[in-house]
Amino acid sequence: MKKFLYLLLFTITFFSCKAEKNSGSITDSTRYPVFAGQFYSADSIILKKQIEIFLENAKTKTADSIIAIIVPHAGYIYSGQIAADAFNQVKNEKFDLIVILGTNHTTPNFYGISIYPNGSFSTPIGSLKIDNKTAEELLKKDIDVTTNLTVHAKEHSIEVQLPFIKYLFPDTKILPVIVGSSDINLCNRFGKALAEILQNKKSLIVVSSDFSHYPNFDDAIKVDNITLKSITELNPEKIKNVLNKQLQKGIAQLVTCACGEAPIIAGICTANELGAKSAKIISYCNSGYNPVGSTDRVVGYGAVVISKKTYNETADVDTLIIDNSYQLTSSDKKFLLRFARNTLKQYFMTQTVPIPRDMNQKLKVKRGAFVTLKKHGELRGCIGRMAEDTPLCTLIGAMALQSAFNDTRFRPLTKNELEQIEIEISVLTPYKKINNADEIVLGRDGVIVKKGNRQAVFLPQVATETGWSKEVFLDQLCFKAGLKANDWKNAELYTFQAEVFSEKDFN
Repeated sequence: MKKFLYLLLFTITFFSCKAEKNSGSITDSTRYPVFAGQFYSADSIILKKQIEIFLENAKTKTADSIIAIIVPHAGYIYSGQIAADAFNQVKNEKFDLIVILGTNHTTPNFYGISIYPNGSFSTPIGSLKIDNKTAEELLKKDIDVTTNLTVHAKEHSIEVQLPFIKYLFPDTKILPVIVGSSDINLCNRFGKALAEILQNKKSLIVVSSDFSHYPNFDDAIKVDNITLKSITELNPEKIKNVLNKQLQKGIAQLVTCACGEAPIIAGICTANELGAKSAKIISYCNSGYNPVGSTDRVVGYGAVVISKKTYNETADVDTLIIDNSYQLTSSDKKFLLRFARNTLKQYFMTQTVPIPRDMNQKLKVKRGAFVTLKKHGELRGCIGRMAEDTPLCTLIGAMALQSAFNDTRFRPLTKNELEQIEIEISVLTPYKKINNADEIVLGRDGVIVKKGNRQAVFLPQVATETGWSKEVFLDQLCFKAGLKANDWKNAELYTFQAEVFSEKDFN
């Protein structure tokens, strides 16, 4: 999917394992933000609004007696909602200490464990103090633990968790820990030492990890299903075996199944020492479901809780939809229209976008679609995608953004205009090549004209709305493609149909 022009506002990507070149100061024992303005907003007001809307839309609390949560660490526009799903499970709890287990993206050949021993970590919405006494205890108990601050200087896997923690637990002290190796013996030693220290504290362990990098959308769902289910067994050795076996399958573009494998193993070792009984998958998404993502190269994100209570976790994190039906109910249409509007609304409010969730499985079918914006009955933007490579629900959000900001015939939509905009959606059938224009039925068929490297498309409703004759319709289509009148007579023609519905249909 093409990059959107409006994403120039962001320098983040979901390729979260790439190190950044920014520098963070650690000379005064305060670790300042390196990724504010990249992975999340540097503006305190916008950042709070981002967190608020993610928590407002978060999965309802379904677990208690929680020892640890596993959360993603990509840019908030991609993984913020999944992170909120995890944090919402512990939203109203009181903790003496929050231990954050991050991974090492930035320092080659560091395979140990590094804590940030004192001072604080700063965020745009305030600072979090480090529990230096716990840090001192851990240094004494585990010979593997060091205070190598270099690995913390430019590491994002801990930093992106801090705004959520500051917002929800403003006065709770933290212990930032980078786990540089998933070696079982190393993680077991660490887990025993940390658990002994935490035994009499009301604590939370935040494990920072994304999942599959960078398979296609369908492969990511399969890989992440297996990985997340292995985590629910709370068996570190088995998890490592599952991750290795998946990498050995030769899945195209898959470079890791969990970029936070080390903190996951260390977190589970610790949780087991603290009496963990089960792990429960709260939510899953990959970047291909995001309206600003792409389905050909994705990253997986999951929210998991580890609890002292027993939960049976058997459901798939997602399912692949292969049914090509596209007949939509009124409820389906309302969902898509509402999602398109909410995508624009949330973007204007927080510079993030929602992910589609709690929808009819039918809306996950990969279809082509257009989103049309009208202002006072006049066209204000219309962009679509014919290729059937993206789930319909996601494509609608993506095309709403494209129509609002990337239709070069119009200036970008403004926040003040949103309430004046009417949204129309056209869900397409697969297109097919026809022999000549005689096969076109105006008002029923959308038409694509292709000649050389030029092409253009008209939706079926264009003929109805304009009243053009077939010849005028096809000439105008050629003009749109940069061709001349009558070029359609010796060009390739394709037709398709569309199920068209608008917000005004449900007023």
